[in-house]
Amino acid sequence: MRRVSELQVREAIANFNFTGRLKDRRPFGSGHINDTYLLTFEIGDMGDMSAILQRMNREIFLKPVELMENIVGVTSHLREKIIENGGDPERETLNIIPAKDGKAYYIDSKGEYWRSYKFITDAKCYDQVEKPEDFYESAVAFGNFQRLLADYPADTLHETIKGFHDTRARFEVFKQAVAQDVCGRAASVAREIEFVLAHEETARVFGELQEKGQVPLRVTHNDTKLNNIMIDNSTRKGICVIDLDTVMPGLAMNDFGDSIRFGASTAAEDEKDLSKVSCSMELFEIYVKGFLQGCAGSLTPKEVELLPMGAKVMTYECGMRFLTDYLQGDHYFKIHREDHNLDRARTQFKLVEDMEGKWDIMEEIVSRYGNL
Repeated sequence: MRRVSELQVREAIANFNFTGRLKDRRPFGSGHINDTYLLTFEIGDMGDMSAILQRMNREIFLKPVELMENIVGVTSHLREKIIENGGDPERETLNIIPAKDGKAYYIDSKGEYWRSYKFITDAKCYDQVEKPEDFYESAVAFGNFQRLLADYPADTLHETIKGFHDTRARFEVFKQAVAQDVCGRAASVAREIEFVLAHEETARVFGELQEKGQVPLRVTHNDTKLNNIMIDNSTRKGICVIDLDTVMPGLAMNDFGDSIRFGASTAAEDEKDLSKVSCSMELFEIYVKGFLQGCAGSLTPKEVELLPMGAKVMTYECGMRFLTDYLQGDHYFKIHREDHNLDRARTQFKLVEDMEGKWDIMEEIVSRYGNL
């Protein structure tokens, strides 16, 4: 993505419905996708107000207007539900600040797309789980997100990244990468390739269930990591789901599974020592409990039953994507060392194997909390 200029930032600021005098502007957050700034405005005797300003990454999100249509629709729906439930819509969902022309975005003179949100005060995001309660709170928040959007017509949402969790399609891309072997790496990773091919059923299970009408299409977040939850500074409760760029039609099991893949692993995503890699049943149980509490009965019995499979499918899919990128020359995921994507793929496959060894435990945990 092209570097943003000072003039572009000023132009964007001048074209949103901000109030007061700009007092401070600084880069904000740890995200790598969009350019994000925290703006602070002085509003006379009322004190200061802050806003988030972002330039959207058009290299990843090719249709920013459709993306913003998704966000407007979902946040408007969430706001209505939060008010109905007696909550605080200023803190429990993102609130868009419109551009001066009334749109939810502004296109600058260079053709770049910008947006702005009200800043949620007295809360922060955590990049790492500092204590199990944080993981539990993220589970409740993402489950609550599912509950509040359970009656939203998911099929009206745009697909902001085509086929993002179409595991069957990703399996076909993987097979092509193996066949083409453009970097001559396939022979050295024959074991990993065989692991992916032997799990073809895992790649197909959700797509086939969807085609049979056994699992419903849902509004899904598709990036259910801890750092996409705002946690209140005083109560330490999860209050708001953020980063809605990948909100699109999907499966509830995938959102659950991606959280487990990332948050319940006992090792880093790129750990070389595979003996350190396992799926913590303590963290799995904590997340299941919180997620189903947040969902509050909004999932079907079949969806609840399939939550362990969601963890397995998402972990397998991610490992397959890492290995595909490795075979194709490391073009998609950023790498910081030789064989970085291969190391990442191996950790995911080790997690899948560990889940398979603990399958009865995982199903028992889900059954216990799903029947409450």
